[in-house]
Amino acid sequence: MNRLGALYDRFILPHPWIVLILFGAILALAALRFDQFRLDASAESLVLENDRSLEEYRQVNRIFTTSDDFLVVTYSPREDLFSETGLQRLAALRDELQALEAVGSTNSILNVPLLHSPDLTLDTVDSEIKTLDDHDVAPQTARQALLDNPMYPNLLLSEDAGTTAIQVNLPTPERYFELLNRRNELRDKASSGNASAEDQQQLEQVSRQFIDYTEQLGAERDATIGQVRSILDNYREHASIHLGGVPMIVADMIRFIESDLSTFGLGVLAFLLLTLAIIFRQWRWVLVPLLCCGFTVWLMIGFLGWAQWPVTVISSNFISLLLIMTLSLTIHLIVRYREFQHDEPGAAPRDVLRRTIMAMVKPCFYMAVTTIVAFGSLTFSGIRPVIDFGWMMTLGLTVAFLITFLVFPALLSLLPPPLDNRVTSNKVPFTDAFARFTEHFGGTVLVGSAIIAVLCVIGLNRLTVENSFIDYFKSSTEIHQGMITIDGRLGGTTPLDVVITDEPAPENPGDDPFASDCDPFLDDCGDEEYRDTWYTYQKMRDLGAVHDYLHSLPETGKVLSISTTLDLLAQVNGGEPLDALQLAFVPAAVPEDLQDILLTPYISEEHDQARFSIRILETLPELRRQELLDRIRNHLSTELGYDKDRILLSGMTVMYNNMLQSLFDSQIKTIGVVFGAILAMFLLLFRSVKLALIGMAPNLIAAGSVLGLMGWLGIPLDMMTITVAAITVGIAVDDTIHYIHRFKTEFAKDGAYLATMHRCHRSIGQAMFFTSLTIISGFSILVLSNFIPTIYFGLFTGFAMFMALLGALTLLPRLIVLLKPFPAP
Repeated sequence: MNRLGALYDRFILPHPWIVLILFGAILALAALRFDQFRLDASAESLVLENDRSLEEYRQVNRIFTTSDDFLVVTYSPREDLFSETGLQRLAALRDELQALEAVGSTNSILNVPLLHSPDLTLDTVDSEIKTLDDHDVAPQTARQALLDNPMYPNLLLSEDAGTTAIQVNLPTPERYFELLNRRNELRDKASSGNASAEDQQQLEQVSRQFIDYTEQLGAERDATIGQVRSILDNYREHASIHLGGVPMIVADMIRFIESDLSTFGLGVLAFLLLTLAIIFRQWRWVLVPLLCCGFTVWLMIGFLGWAQWPVTVISSNFISLLLIMTLSLTIHLIVRYREFQHDEPGAAPRDVLRRTIMAMVKPCFYMAVTTIVAFGSLTFSGIRPVIDFGWMMTLGLTVAFLITFLVFPALLSLLPPPLDNRVTSNKVPFTDAFARFTEHFGGTVLVGSAIIAVLCVIGLNRLTVENSFIDYFKSSTEIHQGMITIDGRLGGTTPLDVVITDEPAPENPGDDPFASDCDPFLDDCGDEEYRDTWYTYQKMRDLGAVHDYLHSLPETGKVLSISTTLDLLAQVNGGEPLDALQLAFVPAAVPEDLQDILLTPYISEEHDQARFSIRILETLPELRRQELLDRIRNHLSTELGYDKDRILLSGMTVMYNNMLQSLFDSQIKTIGVVFGAILAMFLLLFRSVKLALIGMAPNLIAAGSVLGLMGWLGIPLDMMTITVAAITVGIAVDDTIHYIHRFKTEFAKDGAYLATMHRCHRSIGQAMFFTSLTIISGFSILVLSNFIPTIYFGLFTGFAMFMALLGALTLLPRLIVLLKPFPAP
């Protein structure tokens, strides 16, 4: 401490201008990369660390030439869709959308083949297929042909034919995949330790190119989605129209994040400043905290830009958190400064400032370290965006502490605050009421805490992680409305792929199968006899059983597979199922321009794989993703006889479920690490097992209260609320450290526990109350967000601060008075 005091006496307090000028240079350097600060809501930003699901998802899309890079426009006309006027308006809308530069193609009821001609057979399918675009087909005839087709209902057309969809395809350029694959190859090489210096340089270069290209594509996608919305607005007079699709959801999520970063970051700051003005009523006590908070956020944004470290959905609230954590540090300094002013009204401002810094640097350092430990524990979660969030906050808190103890004293040296008359008054502060309550109703405090603890345990047992993605957005948002329409009328929202790999052909196939008595084209000869194609009677029958099972599940909407194509061909075949010989010639019978619709999305002969495309009903209240995926795997393996290693489940449903299901493990792991680390910190700081355990009690109650309340209210854990418990502990432990540290200092004066408790409530208790009040007020503005997890984050953080304050002002002093952990002075 003597060396630290000498540092302040020689450099910081006598030369505040030099400190601020040097710091200004650092701020200028950080500002050079503000333009590199970016947001990321891509699939990569929401997967588990080292999760193979993303690569499997991309591989399935490559093999079966499918993609989720398309927008879905739902169109429900106010008049009959299948009328001349209705189809003309739909065609006009489709044509405008297709004319956009970024649109590769569109799919709608206007260009899909109609199977209604009486002359249509397997032999004439190439010449007799008609479409609404190219042929004169009566609207009602087209309506019936589309409804009779097994592929289109609940996909492009609702079952009542009142709603249709236009699929607007936005192809991703090959350049993206080239850079992605090259980057991944170099990353794998570097992680295995086989990368040369040249490879490392190439990795940096390719990573930079990939980021730049991704940002360029994102900007182009945003512009395209804006153009699409402008076109749709021109047609809303005659129809109810909603926009959906993965690109639109990603774009809107980024828009919500940007809104939360800017609007709510500024809103939280405004609320905090208003609260400071009301509490302290001096412009210096508003300006100085404002500058400290602003500088912290400034440096972190600049650093993230320099490091090319994107902000994700989860870490989007880091600005608000840094504001309140920096503000917490400055409020404690302000309150302590005012206390010294009260004790020595005639002391020189510089002496008061020095005493304040020396008195608060130790508890604030302990507070910063324990909070860093709490946020650092998020790096053990296994969820990539949560890990990134943990590292961002760890670095941000370090910056906040350094700025507080460098900039705060430099500013106050130049702007010494005058003595506030309210500081010198002998009015007992409001917080002493908690001390009186604790003194006279100590038993009530203990019993009440025990009841809360029991309720927390019950609530924890009711926690779940099964929530619908649609519940992340308010019902007034276009995402929510579009997903409701797609889910309810057009076959489901979230994609799930089930891929089955064929058994490998025997190494010694033996005799020619045609030499046996069984004809593989006409009869069921079994897989052992004939393995070189999927188009056999046995295999198609087995795939049909899989299709029927998937379609029977209540959680699934539209299911497409090769069975859908066979049903369609059977319809063309006069309603008769294809026999074994006809099955063998299906690839040749389907016209080449229809193979990308009817065959290649479902069968890959090259990779010996068959794919089932499923849409999951996100609005189903009984949806349990993990249970559904386990049920599918078990049924295919036990009931239908497929080896488990031949079954692959892929798609957005799987990646999202993987993250959700890891939440329980990571939550337990995270909280365990937090409390273990904080207990170790308390033992190191207080040198007393008894005092360390006393300090843990209010933190356990605060964290348990948040998770327990979520369980009681039926609010599931998600990618945002998982962090609340760790944040709660990190903030609650600040109050604990400050209170115990002050109690130890005050207790040394007279050795009286009750008198010490009252003095602490009147001094450090005020700082704790002011800090909690400003944080709760600031975070209340998050309820205005369109992103439901952000709303929960604000509400639960505010509730956590209330419970942490309540525990620190009641349970903590009651345990200290009861157990008497301090030795007599």
